[in-house]
Amino acid sequence: MSENTNRHIFSLNGITGMLIATVLLLSILAVLTYLGILEQQRVADKPYTIENPQAIKMISKDNANLKVVKE
Repeated sequence: MSENTNRHIFSLNGITGMLIATVLLLSILAVLTYLGILEQQRVADKPYTIENPQAIKMISKDNANLKVVKE
């Protein structure tokens, strides 16, 4: 029976791979957080009002037409 002598702690299956995966996931998290904050700031500058609140129905796709975005 042959013994596995090709074990390295710093191979991509070891600590190095774990660090690469961690840095990759944290960078994805940072980018998505940054883009989310930018989108919230962009939308916060454009509030909307509802033209006719009495025309809102419980389940209707036409409710989207009642929203007016101030620009």
